[in-house]
Amino acid sequence: MGRMGVATVLQEGHAFHLVSCGCIETPPDMELPRRLEMIFRELGERIDTCSPDFMSVEKLFFGRNITTAEYVWQARGVALLQAALNGLEVFEPKPSQVKMAVCGYGTAPKDQVQRMSQKLLGLDSIPKPDDAADAIGAAIAGFFLLAEKRRMPRAGGAYASVSIR
Repeated sequence: MGRMGVATVLQEGHAFHLVSCGCIETPPDMELPRRLEMIFRELGERIDTCSPDFMSVEKLFFGRNITTAEYVWQARGVALLQAALNGLEVFEPKPSQVKMAVCGYGTAPKDQVQRMSQKLLGLDSIPKPDDAADAIGAAIAGFFLLAEKRRMPRAGGAYASVSIR
């Protein structure tokens, strides 16, 4: 739970524009409740700054490492709570949906998703660290899920995405 990727993406027509991306990082020696509070505060500040129309929080699946999964689920809960407190509609794309939205097929490798996100946003390089790049993919998937829900070709507006690794 040391790092949570966040991205704000704007869609205008069929074009996507990166407003900001980065990570919320918590010190590993900080007590868990303080780390969750730090995520809560920093994510809240980002929401206040960009005034998103909705939030996308990627669903993550874990195999064997239950301890890691527990921390990620707790941080994910903080993100969902911020969305609820800010009245934001939440989309929860699965990794395969992020891959489908960005690359056109649900089994694309991670590096291809990052390169396609770079291309879709017209960036000179792939954002680093990986968590920030993952948040961009989740943001793009969120737009497609919103459009699907509203049954229109694509939706526009500001967007805040949270991807937790």
